[in-house]
Amino acid sequence: MNETKFRIVVHCSGVVQGIGFRPFVYRIAHKSGVTGYVANLGDAGVRIEAEGTKEQLEDFLERLENEKPPLARYEQLDIKWFSNLKNFKDFIVAKSEKKASSSGVSYIPPDIALCDDCRKELFDTKSRRYLYPFIVCSACGPRFTVVEDLPYDRERTTMRDFPMCKDCELEYTNPLDRRYHAEPTCCPVCGPHMTLYSNDKSIIDTKDPIREAVRLLEEGYIIAIKGIGGTHIATMTTDDDVILKLRKRRRRPARPFAIMAKDVNTIKTFAEVSDVEEQLLTSYRRPIVALVKRDDFFLSKFLAPGLHTIGVMLPYSGIHELLLYYTKEPALVMTSGNYPSQPMAISNDEAFKQLKDIVDFFLLHNRRIVNRNDDSVMRIVDGTQTFLRRSRGFVPEPIKLNFLDRYLKDSTASIFAVGAELNVTVAILRGKYAYLSQHIGDVENLEMLNFLNKAVKNLMRLTNVKTITKIVSDLHPTFTTSQLANELAEKLNLPKISVQHHFAHIVSVMGEHEISPEESVVGIAIDGVGYGSDGKPWGGEILVTNYKGFKRAGHLELQAMPGGDLCAYYPARMLAGILSSELSNSELEEFLLKNHVNDFRYGEREINLVLKQINNGINITYTSSLGRVLDAISTALHISNRRTYEGEPAMKLESAAYYGDPLSIKLP
Repeated sequence: MNETKFRIVVHCSGVVQGIGFRPFVYRIAHKSGVTGYVANLGDAGVRIEAEGTKEQLEDFLERLENEKPPLARYEQLDIKWFSNLKNFKDFIVAKSEKKASSSGVSYIPPDIALCDDCRKELFDTKSRRYLYPFIVCSACGPRFTVVEDLPYDRERTTMRDFPMCKDCELEYTNPLDRRYHAEPTCCPVCGPHMTLYSNDKSIIDTKDPIREAVRLLEEGYIIAIKGIGGTHIATMTTDDDVILKLRKRRRRPARPFAIMAKDVNTIKTFAEVSDVEEQLLTSYRRPIVALVKRDDFFLSKFLAPGLHTIGVMLPYSGIHELLLYYTKEPALVMTSGNYPSQPMAISNDEAFKQLKDIVDFFLLHNRRIVNRNDDSVMRIVDGTQTFLRRSRGFVPEPIKLNFLDRYLKDSTASIFAVGAELNVTVAILRGKYAYLSQHIGDVENLEMLNFLNKAVKNLMRLTNVKTITKIVSDLHPTFTTSQLANELAEKLNLPKISVQHHFAHIVSVMGEHEISPEESVVGIAIDGVGYGSDGKPWGGEILVTNYKGFKRAGHLELQAMPGGDLCAYYPARMLAGILSSELSNSELEEFLLKNHVNDFRYGEREINLVLKQINNGINITYTSSLGRVLDAISTALHISNRRTYEGEPAMKLESAAYYGDPLSIKLP
């Protein structure tokens, strides 16, 4: 007697494309004995239709729920049962559909670090991908950086430029192979390849470009290396002269350089690594992690001068694995490959144009990068992971704001937001999901603005957002980002909201901790500067806040900034401004001439000018910023007298304090 059969339709939303999900569904379908199909959808979701007995279908659904791939994440499984059948003969991976599901929110995964299986195969002499830098499978490799559109299939990624050879196609169509429907799969026969160029763009004739590049690196040369989401500038880490040469060419006199080491054991020879930091370093996200230097730190002191930390990451692609495999260096500098104030180079032409005066050689490949994506930077604070920069390994995953569920009147509304013009990311709020773009950088020129615009368009496409209903920006009226928001609002005839900088800081923390809209908090927001509601520069604020607004309950005492923003770059000016409220003019002059004449660019002449500004109230701004106070303290203690990168004086002050002895301080 035949058992009654049923048909189910399952819409899977979440991270279900680009992580080997369809092969997984195929395998469990055959284990459960059901027939039907699985297909990618145009919104990054997946549709499954399956037929079988009730027992078979329940077994299939149980496996679907409990045996999913490690990187899969369900936001919703919408399951519908039907009694009418379509009489599927087998279970197949069907052609993807451009249409979107009506339920759930889906998104492609971020770029995923090379998995253990591929790493093992990379160094297996019997493998046809032995030492092949673009080795990947369904569980690892580029995703966000190569995808052009959804659904996530090879023909909508930059891998469409590389038709598969017969061997790769056999793996791609073999349900038992780990490269079954692995969209970026390739091999030395059919895939991308590396080429080594001299500074004049001449191709260097070598059988192994990566090995030759390593030889040049170890001779002290500086090389541009194109990777997954852009181009790095690389060199050795143990030679002071080489690092100083890079600093001079890069026009970065002190900003710390990130480095890449072969493995955790190597990192432990020059930095302290806690268990939590090790987990973060070795995760599939592979961020740069700020680690405390060991007392016997033996790499160049010019990698992160004046700091007690060093930013370190592990290899996350075959390219990087091979670089660290060949080199005798404990680590390599891997800093962003861009000319100052320009976006990181992602095309070979951009690399040649931007970096010709910085690097000696170019190690590039011929796979296009769609989405520029800088390395993420993180730090462990009191055992908690903290972002300094959220980008590769995390984008385009959204941040889920569960508490909004109770308060959203329209879950389909899409709000576009930009913040200040430094260290920019943009965000799209769609229902309770906040999608953040990759790290953009400082949007202060046309090139960076173009990058921002492109990032917004790509983010909207990958999140399936067709229309924006509201636009939000920082309160500062002259920020490039604020002007962009104003132009968009006018062009699209949409409402525009301007949000005070420090209010936004506190509200973001409220959201992180899921504070309900009925509650108010007392928030402290301290930073370098933010445009205040009174039009003055704030930066040390106590705000009584809920999601609707705030009251400024208190702030740091206002301090004079002679020369305005010049104080942010030359903190001796800020020191003079602060001391002017405590010392007479003659006392201040004597103090500055005796202790800080070399901290002013033009020495005694500039000191006299600053004193005139203070006495006559000329070109003076007043701020409540704690950041400027810390800068002044750093200069007062002769730790840092110039800001060459954001936060430099305060960061060096922190490092000096780290090595200090608090027990020796006698308190009154």
